[in-house]
Amino acid sequence: MQRYRDDADDAGVVVPGIDAPSTVACLRSLRPRGVRTIVGAESRSTPAAASAYRDEFVGLPDPNSDLAAYGDALLSLAERPDVETIIPVREEDIYVLAERKDAFADEVATPWPDFETLRKVQDRVELFAAADAAGVAAPDTALLDQWDDWDRETIVKPRYTVASSDYLGARFDDAEIGSTEFQQPGTRPDPQNALERRGHIPIVQERIPNVHEFGFFALYDRGEPVATFQHCQRRAWKYCGGPSAYRESVHIPELETAGRALLDELEWHGLAMVEFLRDPADGEFKLMEINPRFWSSLPFSVRAGADFPYYYWRLATGESIASEPTYEVGMGGHLLRGELSYLHSVATEEYPLVERPSLRTAAREVATSLVRHPRFDYAVADDPVPFFQDGVNLVRAWLDGRSDAEPPAETEAAIETEIADEDGTETADTSSTAEGDSTRSAQTDGGSPSDSRRP
Repeated sequence: MQRYRDDADDAGVVVPGIDAPSTVACLRSLRPRGVRTIVGAESRSTPAAASAYRDEFVGLPDPNSDLAAYGDALLSLAERPDVETIIPVREEDIYVLAERKDAFADEVATPWPDFETLRKVQDRVELFAAADAAGVAAPDTALLDQWDDWDRETIVKPRYTVASSDYLGARFDDAEIGSTEFQQPGTRPDPQNALERRGHIPIVQERIPNVHEFGFFALYDRGEPVATFQHCQRRAWKYCGGPSAYRESVHIPELETAGRALLDELEWHGLAMVEFLRDPADGEFKLMEINPRFWSSLPFSVRAGADFPYYYWRLATGESIASEPTYEVGMGGHLLRGELSYLHSVATEEYPLVERPSLRTAAREVATSLVRHPRFDYAVADDPVPFFQDGVNLVRAWLDGRSDAEPPAETEAAIETEIADEDGTETADTSSTAEGDSTRSAQTDGGSPSDSRRP
């Protein structure tokens, strides 16, 4: 049972510090309301550590190298008398919080799902079974060793979103579960090779030929929606898709119906971003995945009027939320480094399954939207340093990549490009291998490192 604090004025929140703007959005929302903000991260280079709205910084283990130690450190922070709750901003956060929910519940408020419910989201086989039970449309999906229609355009993606012993068993220590691959028609990956490389059999889906993702965002209180929001991702980091670079707020009844139906089926509790693609063949919204924590484009949601960090805090502290929270439809917002990545992708990369726009058209569209919708995830007048720190991090990563690069062997046909996901790192490449041609790309607005080793 959660203990009560004697002095509500000292109540604080722990927000993991990551490269995505979601951490900074939480600080900017909660600190002006008198909530003490504690950023925990493995490095002070996280932009949130430089925010004017950060009260305290605490060093934490890197969850990518030692997830158990990371969970221990979060639990230790939860035991502090000034900590009221913890906000999950990446897959590792919500995994640890859900796996140890009983222990955290003895110390802080826990507005997140239990582990059995979370597993139905982080295990995509179970997720699409839940979608089927809820009557929510989804692409044709099967395990790699059960898929037999390789004449279609398909996507191969990890079954799990976190590499842990709960999901991978004994293979968690040496497997790299990988990222999404677009598979060329007429080629068939080897299931045994995928098992050896990823530590599990991944899933295969039919490819929906639409790069404009739709997000249904929600905060649920024990099966009941508290607040919802929608956006359409107009541009991603790559012209073939990926994390969000530019998006616009929308309100589409069919999207609301599909998102709520799935979360209702799961009897959801906590945060969720439900991702859909609209199938041009039938106009239906088809499920891609659920991110069960704050999404990387959170600053845009807040700017549009959907202040989810504040809603989350009120839910955690047992306070009511104003009935029928609303937001402005038709607003646009940018992640500037995402826009740069998009233009670089258009100028230099080739994805066989996706038509590449002309660089002139792409540049004109970016420039026009910047003028019409000058709202940015990091760059704000009253808290400018995180924007500059993010730029420094980007330059450092680029320089490190150049120093680590080695010339490819003459027989190597793969062209690999590492892109920084807004929540971590995903791999996007166009490659030609013994298993056939494929294109790998980060797919989600709130992706997480899916190829790292975790205990």
